[in-house]
Amino acid sequence: LNAFMDRYADRKLPEPLIKDFTRMILEGLVSIHGHGYVHCDLKPDNLLVFPSSSRQDSSYEIKISDFGNSLEVGEVPLFWETDFPWVGTPIYMPPESVRDGVANKSLDLWSLGCLVREMYTGVIPWEGIELDDIATLLICGEAPWIPECLPSDAKAFIQTCFSSDPEDRGSAYELLFHPFLPRPEVQEEEKKTVDKTRSSFLLKLLKLRIRGRSLKRKKPTKDALAVSDKKPLKLRFFPTKAQQFKRTLNKVLRLKAIPMKKSSDFNLVSVH
Repeated sequence: LNAFMDRYADRKLPEPLIKDFTRMILEGLVSIHGHGYVHCDLKPDNLLVFPSSSRQDSSYEIKISDFGNSLEVGEVPLFWETDFPWVGTPIYMPPESVRDGVANKSLDLWSLGCLVREMYTGVIPWEGIELDDIATLLICGEAPWIPECLPSDAKAFIQTCFSSDPEDRGSAYELLFHPFLPRPEVQEEEKKTVDKTRSSFLLKLLKLRIRGRSLKRKKPTKDALAVSDKKPLKLRFFPTKAQQFKRTLNKVLRLKAIPMKKSSDFNLVSVH
């Protein structure tokens, strides 16, 4: 980003580009913080600018690089107490970097405020001030000076990033919805397209359901009638005993003697 800013007069970037870059940096921080890490050294030297062929909302694309100083949330660098009482590059560090060295997500948001200020003014934070004095100023609750000439929404955004209480800075995701960063028109158009597509889909689904109900109420066709006229198959069971025996078991037996014309030793008896 440093070399890119050198292409502009006094290293001051146009405001639309500043807002685009700020939003892209925040999107990157949302991803980094979402994985449980803090970059700890956000500055122009660690931001890479590319011509954009994929983004419709900007001609350039910015990427966060150099994760050599990155720490897990809540971690303290090994060198903090002995060699170097800063978590990252001093002029971009917040008061807690000097006070306790703990890497929290809000640390990167202070650095982002320094970046936004620098893109507007072309001047680095704490210019001309020694490191020892910077540490003293930070401990006393001071922040880099914000020029009065900046737009009010930009000043409000930077002041939020420079809050002495880390919790008052919010999160990277929350800052994406700050008034300083209006939602891109392309996103609004995409939302309208999605809503329109969703409404069209629901309308088609409703029509299909209505059509399905009407089909159920229609008279059956000839083929359906032909099928319905066919009688269902019936299985025929054969009795295990003779039919006459089965009927006999359910009645009282009656014996009737039938006289025979010819004499014989016995008479036939019929069973009814």
